Order: sequence, then C-alpha cells, then structure tokens
Amino acid sequence: MKRSLRIGCAAIAVATLSATAACGGGSASSSKEKGGTATIEFSIASAVIGPKEEVATYAVGKEEGFLDKERIKVETSNADGSVAALQAVASGSADITAADVGAILAAREKGVPVKAIGGLVQNWPWVMAVPPGSGIKTAADLKGKKIGVISLASGSAMYARAYAANAGLDEKDIELLPVGVGAQAASTLKDGKVDALALYTQAYTTIENTGTTYRYLDNPDMFQGIRSITFAVREDTLDKRRDELVRFLRASYQSMLFSAVSPEAAMRDGYKVFPQVLAGKSADDRIAGDTKIFETWMKSATPSSGNPQDFADWGAISDQEWQKTAAYTKESGQITKDVRIEDVWDGSLLKEANDFDSAAVVARAQKAGTTTG
Repeated sequence: MKRSLRIGCAAIAVATLSATAACGGGSASSSKEKGGTATIEFSIASAVIGPKEEVATYAVGKEEGFLDKERIKVETSNADGSVAALQAVASGSADITAADVGAILAAREKGVPVKAIGGLVQNWPWVMAVPPGSGIKTAADLKGKKIGVISLASGSAMYARAYAANAGLDEKDIELLPVGVGAQAASTLKDGKVDALALYTQAYTTIENTGTTYRYLDNPDMFQGIRSITFAVREDTLDKRRDELVRFLRASYQSMLFSAVSPEAAMRDGYKVFPQVLAGKSADDRIAGDTKIFETWMKSATPSSGNPQDFADWGAISDQEWQKTAAYTKESGQITKDVRIEDVWDGSLLKEANDFDSAAVVARAQKAGTTTG
C-alpha cells in the first residue's frame, strides 16, 4: 500500500508538470540585455539555499567573473524539489534547473518536453549510517530493523528499498520511517526510534558538524554509475538559445573547478551572493562547518579520484550510466517504460562548454585560497 501511494503521488506531481508544459509558453527570460548579455533564469531545486550547487555554479560564477566573461546574467528562484523545479522550466517561468535524473526521466515519460544537457552530481550520494556501536554490519543485518528516510516519497526511501532488496530482503523485512534531515534525523537514531539512517552524504556532514559520529555501511556495486543531479531545459529553449546555454554551462563548469580547488573561497563567494546562508552569524563563525558540508557536496559532483587540475569532460554522462540510471529509476517505480537515451539527453553542448583554460581557473582558485586561508 505504501509503495502504491508513493508512486501515485509521484504520478500526480508529474501529471501536473505535464499539464503545465502543455499550457506553458516560451521562456520568460529569453530577451538579451544591452551589450549582448543574456539573462537566464535558474530554478534552484530546493526551498532552502545551502552549500551545494547554487554556490558551486552560480555564486562562484558571479563573484569570480566567469558569468560576466560569458556575457550571462543569472536570476534565481527557488522551487520545492526537483519536480517543482522542472515544472518551472516546463511552464517557461525558468530556463534551466539542476534536477534529479529520476524526476527528469519521469517528466519525459509523461510527455513533458524537457531534456538533460549536462551532468552535475556524478557519484552516488546516498549511504546507510548506523551508530558506531551498532550490531548492524551488513545490509543483511537490516532484516527486521527500522530505517529512517527523509520521507516515504523521497529518493532516500527508494535507495533504502533498493539497498535492502540487493541483500535479498523483501519490503516487509524492513520498516521505513520518515525522519527528515538534520537534528530531527539525528535524534531519531540516537533515541533508538530507528536502527539506521538512509541519507545523502551532505546531510551526514551537517549532523557530524555538531559532534555526532556514525559508522557507514558499504554500498553495493549496483549503485556505481547511477547519476543524480543534472542540468535540464525545455527542448524549445535548447533549440532557440543553444549558444547562451553553452555559455551558461561553461561558466558553471569553470565555477565547479574553482570550487574543487578552493572550497573555502567558494563558500565565501556563496555568502556574498546568498547572505541568508549565514543565518545571522558572521562568515568567520560559519566558514569551517559550511566548508566541510560544501566539500562533501563537491566530492559527489567531481571524479572520485585524481586532482582538480586534471578533471576533464565536465558534464559528460555515458550511455552506460544513462542505461543504469534508467534501469534504477524504473525498478524504483518512478517510470514504467524503457527509455531511449536520445529522447532525454543531448550532450552536444558539452564540447563547447568544456572549451576553457583550466590552468587559469586553477591558478585563480589557488590565489583565492591563499587569500582566504
């Protein structure tokens, strides 16, 4: 019953998105400003600003001049999750968003004319955590246990079910309880109301900044190669504003490289653009904790090995990764049909988007790191 309800709610949300797309017009911010600068509306797929993609792409791009160099002005708006952000794109009230691939695939299956154009988060961000002294050592030990998830309709619930199923457990062998994130999730595990948590790595870093420690269970190989947050646009925006989107992506990926080299400097850029992140505190009071959280997000969005100066092919998603991601999305109930990659993915902008001087970006970031360190 819970599974049917979850899928039903998702279907309603995507159906609403589809109807919006059918009624939506062109982009609300497609006009160019004087001097050849183009305005792009970026829908942030979160109701709360934090040390994540809005800092790594937009804030750094604005403060370090990458957006100005590309003659792009970005205006931001917030949406309550990936489905809502895609709805903004579908309606034409936003030009681009960084949304979960599962939501993009589900929207596409319902006829919403959106396409992914560049990857962002490339490493699986979900992991299972238990208290250091827990007797739970492997996935099989979760039988008969309660697992805390963000909500029963969240990606963490889908992850927990898949994690258990991979160990040979049935849905009835585990119980999922919604616990949210942050202090609420931490207290639920501490009080023994759940036996394990299924959250994303950035959420754990936020909790660990308060002094709490966890032991993390290994993820099986099945999750390697499944993609997460990805840039997406309407198809007509891609057709009409290709050059502007290339420039937006190029600025974003330079900003990502800068962030990978000097995360503290990037986070300070984030404070300048999004002062609400400070929550009334000084930058010096918050910088250590926020930088740790930001570094955790960056680890999910950059190659798991190698040095930042060697990172290449920003935004690339291979056919194998798409196939594995689509298979997981179908298995989790977000989509019901097989996916043709060409229907949902257009990587043709990435060659131009990667055409920048990496060494110059690295040098700028290192200089900024020296200044703030």
